[in-house]
Amino acid sequence: MSGAVAVIGAALDLGQSRRGVDMGPSAIRYAGLDERLGSIGFDVRDRGNIETAHPEGVVVSNERARYLSEILDACARVASLVSAAVDEGAVPLVLGGDHSVAIGTLAGLARSHGGPGGAIWLDAHGDLNTPESSPSGNLWGMPLRMAIDEGSVRTDDIALVGARDLDPPEREYIEEHGIDDDLARALDGADAVYVALDADVLEPGAVPVFMPAPGGLELDDVERLLLEVASGARLAGMGFTGLAPGADPAILARFADAAGL
Repeated sequence: MSGAVAVIGAALDLGQSRRGVDMGPSAIRYAGLDERLGSIGFDVRDRGNIETAHPEGVVVSNERARYLSEILDACARVASLVSAAVDEGAVPLVLGGDHSVAIGTLAGLARSHGGPGGAIWLDAHGDLNTPESSPSGNLWGMPLRMAIDEGSVRTDDIALVGARDLDPPEREYIEEHGIDDDLARALDGADAVYVALDADVLEPGAVPVFMPAPGGLELDDVERLLLEVASGARLAGMGFTGLAPGADPAILARFADAAGL
């Protein structure tokens, strides 16, 4: 039986250098996501979009962590809405925007659940850079590492699935901390898990994405993974990021249903 879902839009594109990914939340809503979720039994509670800054009105003060202050402000708003949704008995579904919004999602979940939970991170990239290791200074390559360092999630409880474009420092961190794509390991002992699904984890052409990366997962592969997650742990929340206009809401609803949202 499907339950209550709080849809939270985070139209943030400050975490990367290509404009347009901020259109994702509005585009997928306009295409009928809420209606599609409602048609398969979800009680949809749409919380709208958080307020975010725009690059045109912001001066970059640190090239090693571009727009850090503005992104953290936006993520604080995401965290508040995520925490409020959980407290109201709804499962948060956060729509990006770039993947830096997950900093706020994981912080809000940790706040409401009294500590870190598990994370299934489906992404072509590791998102494990730091300002010191990042080749670009773009924060969308750092959210998982920032969440780990802030205590919102533990490395033992992370499965990194579909990653195939990793920087050398990320590979070193993954090896040092034993992070892999083993769902069973990540789910073992986790009371609840967050599923982060960046669209670039998929094979190019499966859905419209802003940063396609060849060698990705097919739609059926992702659905099977999400069904496995749902059978092994309670879903704390879910995020869709990296979407370009034209994404089919039926695909996102299919994934949400498979994950046990």
